Amino acid sequence: MTSSELWTRATADRYDAEETEMSSAAVLGPTLDLLTELAADGRALEFAIGTGRVGVPLRERGVPVVGIELSEHMTAVLRRKADEDTLPVTLGDMATTVVPGEFAVVYLVYNTISNLLTQDEQVECFRNAARHLRPGGRFVIELGVPPLRSLPPGQTAVPFDVSDRHLGFDTFDLVEQILVSNHFTRDGDHYRRDNSRHRYAWPAELDLMARIAGLDLECRYADWDRTPFTQDSAKHISVWRKPA
Repeated sequence: MTSSELWTRATADRYDAEETEMSSAAVLGPTLDLLTELAADGRALEFAIGTGRVGVPLRERGVPVVGIELSEHMTAVLRRKADEDTLPVTLGDMATTVVPGEFAVVYLVYNTISNLLTQDEQVECFRNAARHLRPGGRFVIELGVPPLRSLPPGQTAVPFDVSDRHLGFDTFDLVEQILVSNHFTRDGDHYRRDNSRHRYAWPAELDLMARIAGLDLECRYADWDRTPFTQDSAKHISVWRKPA
């Protein structure tokens, strides 16, 4: 069993409402543009497809999409948007679950590879992507760059959102490469506390995982709109290619 934490029914039911910004046209438009281009005339496989935030509109653009998802509760929310014939989903983890056929693109968005809490599992995720790709196919990951430069000596926490409705900060275990994402969200007259664990990895570490899986780095951007990646970029969109 993967080390990924399971999404509960309550979390799945409120996920879309709490991620409206990530579902906006401004965010999804460039995401769908790049994935549609990479899929070309082939199929797309989304690891950890969740509620279908990306997979459903990508399917609506005409790209045949298949999903793998660990949480049956997240899949149940997706099923309110698309049936099994339209968008097939297999329950399982992204490191070992295999679905039939070959794909032009396998993709993993919104920091989700960090849900795998060990390096070995992250390597297996790359290998799983490679076994699903047709020759010349691409594996795409969206992942934040660890904000460790924001940590003064002795500090282990970095805030990433401070607003009237939400307070969010990450705490870091620098030895194990584990961050805990902490959220305090206003819910009526009180705040709801949630947290989740993640294994962060640098772009260079992911490149080595790709090499182990037989994939070559093709390009890296700072965002889905293909802004050049620099040392100051807060995240990256990386594309690795399976040799033809």
